[in-house]
Amino acid sequence: MTTSRPRGRDRRPGERGDVLDPRCPTRQLLDRIGTKWTSMVVKVLAEEAPDEIRFAELRRRAPGISQKMLSATLQSLVRDGLVARRVEPTVPPAVHYRLTPLGLSLEGPLSALRVWAETHMPEIDRNNQLADESPAH
Repeated sequence: MTTSRPRGRDRRPGERGDVLDPRCPTRQLLDRIGTKWTSMVVKVLAEEAPDEIRFAELRRRAPGISQKMLSATLQSLVRDGLVARRVEPTVPPAVHYRLTPLGLSLEGPLSALRVWAETHMPEIDRNNQLADESPAH
């Protein structure tokens, strides 16, 4: 059973949260892992697993992401323990990334969500078009 306590600091380590509780830290985690950039980065890193990939190559394989957004996304994933970062002491430094086992466990759920979106996008587009054409809109 999922329980919730009024304040996150009152939770015991390992206790599950309640995503319906506005104060639940799970909501913050879902905000971080639910972005398109996180999904793309995890996908690219999962394709390389268990190997590493350099920042520049990761950016090339995630079209549309800016250097700043990729850096921020990677920092968040590293902080959460989903991605490991390794720096080679060269000039300039070579920075490598790979999924941790925890990060690799996230690929399955994100992949399922990507497949769902790709499968249902035509239907969603039709629904949006109908809504845009309706007199009430």
